[in-house]
Amino acid sequence: MSYTIALNFEDGVTRFIGCKAGETVLDAAYRQKVNLPMDCSDGVCGTCKGHCEQGAFDMGDDYLDDALSEEEAAEGQVLTCQMVPSSDCVIQVPVASTLCKTQVGELHGTVAMVEALSEDSIELAIDLDEGAELAFLPGQYLHIEVPGSGQHRSYSFSSLPGSRRATFLIRNIPGGLMSGYLDGQARPGDRLKLTGPLGSFYLREVTRPVLMLAGGTGLAPFLSMLEQLVQMRADGKATDTPIHLIYGVNKDDHLVKVGALDAFAEALPNFRYTTVVVDEASEHPHKGYVTHHMDAEVLNDGDVDVYLCGPPPMVDAVLKHFDAKGIVPQSFHYEKFTPNQAPSAEEVA
Repeated sequence: MSYTIALNFEDGVTRFIGCKAGETVLDAAYRQKVNLPMDCSDGVCGTCKGHCEQGAFDMGDDYLDDALSEEEAAEGQVLTCQMVPSSDCVIQVPVASTLCKTQVGELHGTVAMVEALSEDSIELAIDLDEGAELAFLPGQYLHIEVPGSGQHRSYSFSSLPGSRRATFLIRNIPGGLMSGYLDGQARPGDRLKLTGPLGSFYLREVTRPVLMLAGGTGLAPFLSMLEQLVQMRADGKATDTPIHLIYGVNKDDHLVKVGALDAFAEALPNFRYTTVVVDEASEHPHKGYVTHHMDAEVLNDGDVDVYLCGPPPMVDAVLKHFDAKGIVPQSFHYEKFTPNQAPSAEEVA
């Protein structure tokens, strides 16, 4: 038996390794040429300390309290030289990937489909090369190099982790580098270079109600998260915890992938969603901004995990709304995206 361990480094790079039954994370990493921080490997120095965000493991008792205190262990801190996983795990490593002699992954694929979903959004599907499996955490992003430009743009996955076909929702920006390529030049079979996965915005273990807030093509990472939750249900790992998505756009015809959201609502009995349109001339039943539609039920007196992805003005508006209302979620993960820049993610625990 083997477990998949996601190592998230502080520079945003994620590296996935396999860990054999009975093997420590440190040994598994070294076996796969990832040099995690280490001095003693005996549970004495604490150099290999990290934080396990998800998963089950055994730490044993062969380490010193000076290396890992009871309080730290209770908070999810681990010593990778002693940690023996008993499930897939996600571990935060508090150093840059380059210091561990590893780096962001690189792979290649071909354009499978380009579809204009609305005047401001394009869906791109990429088939990865045979034998290439792109592991990522639902919510993460990668860089896609624009053919012939030597430049890349960053986009969140909207597809299920591990699939050979990766999909993305891309904002159609007039004059934009990627938009110009997709709108006028891209053809099925075009070769693309991809690097990733990256980012600290991803779905954590669902243990309490979840509120997802999406703006425009910021819907993409939530589609990936929902795909993962459907897969978990199929694998018998379903959660009955309420999950509510509020999806806001500027105009009626900017609403995309609503059919997919309907399918998720049918497949996940605990999931529901609300769409919101800003345009005052719209006849949509829910108008205004996402902040106008966060009622007490979805906020659950603060006992809620909030995930927010959208353009900077939306993210700033939600932050100000929470502050003004004195809302302090149990955890708060958000990602801003702007044209021509990689997303920037923040977390408030």
